[in-house]
Amino acid sequence: MSYKNINGLMRHLRESGIDIAGSRHKRLLQNTGYFHGYKGYRFFGFSANRLPFHSYDEVIATIHYDSCLKELFYGKVMFIEMAVKNIALESILEYTGSESIRAMFDYAVTSYRSSPNNWSEEQKRRSQQNFLRLEGIVQTSLSRAYNINSPKIAHFYQSEKHSGVPLWALFDILTLGDFGFLLSCLNFEVRSIISLRIGLSTSADTEYHLVYKYLYALKDLRNAIAHNDVVFDARFRNIEFTRAMKRCLELEVGLPYINFKSIDDYLILTCYFLKKLNITKTEIKALINSFENTVQLYNSSVNNDVFSRVVRYNLSDRLEILREYL
Repeated sequence: MSYKNINGLMRHLRESGIDIAGSRHKRLLQNTGYFHGYKGYRFFGFSANRLPFHSYDEVIATIHYDSCLKELFYGKVMFIEMAVKNIALESILEYTGSESIRAMFDYAVTSYRSSPNNWSEEQKRRSQQNFLRLEGIVQTSLSRAYNINSPKIAHFYQSEKHSGVPLWALFDILTLGDFGFLLSCLNFEVRSIISLRIGLSTSADTEYHLVYKYLYALKDLRNAIAHNDVVFDARFRNIEFTRAMKRCLELEVGLPYINFKSIDDYLILTCYFLKKLNITKTEIKALINSFENTVQLYNSSVNNDVFSRVVRYNLSDRLEILREYL
């Protein structure tokens, strides 16, 4: 199977209408890659929605824009994960009166026998399936950590002073996705305690599902950043966004709509969590300002047709509403 060398790829790009030439562009193409770089960033959202780049400099500007967004989000999402884990841990420990993982399963996780009386047979059966799946996730996580001799886990099995791994140690090794699933398996009372402690709106979430659904949304973003996937067009989203997920932010923040089809909606969700977690207004506004500055720099680096497809026309208005919410 034939392939194109770097000069052939540059020639192919010129034939496709992209102005690319010289040693500088050659090095940039080598550094970013044709497949990861150009082919990964030449569209917005889906492959048929091609961005009308005129120059390879605009492709590089888009890659840089994407990298800056990753830097802005990563630390904040990691903080939210840590904070929600700690709040959930505290809530479960108080509810069960024990740091035992078994106590969590016995008293805080919904199963067939502990499900509400008004649930249908299918709902009870599904809760038992989730219960068993969660047990598998916990055992797999502990086994993986022990096999790599994780200091967070191994000594609990190797020391005579400990009878088992405590819940707080388990929480420390759970991935964000597995942690979200654990939250989804908790009974109504514990979910309500966690949601109320965070301060999530109950007007759109009477069953207290938002805490783990929002974490699933942030998990998709976090994983995309960690694996250096594209984030600027929110193509990483893998979950179905419920009406409650959208309505909560619309009501709380005061926005006319939320659809999570643009990266600014993830900024709004991140800032919403940061506010609920009592991060200072100054720090959250600094994040918003950095986001806005990153967008403005991108605006000056690409043609208007590209910018208008990548960034919402009313972004400034949405960011101003977000600032007023704070």
